[in-house]
Amino acid sequence: MMPLTMAKVGEPNTIKRIGGREETKKFLENLGFVTGSVVTVVSEISGNMILNVKDSRVALGKDMANKIMI
Repeated sequence: MMPLTMAKVGEPNTIKRIGGREETKKFLENLGFVTGSVVTVVSEISGNMILNVKDSRVALGKDMANKIMI
């Protein structure tokens, strides 16, 4: 397992675990980041990422992306 920030651009990955406090987990869950779903990095600039998850594009900061384990 590794944090989402270490994923390569264009490579689909499956979410294995989401860390952080309960509010953080709920926030990410509402955006579509749930255990078992597939997430693909569209682009990454200085740790901030644009991601494809459940047919949507979502921008996440480095702190949030580090809480998602793939």
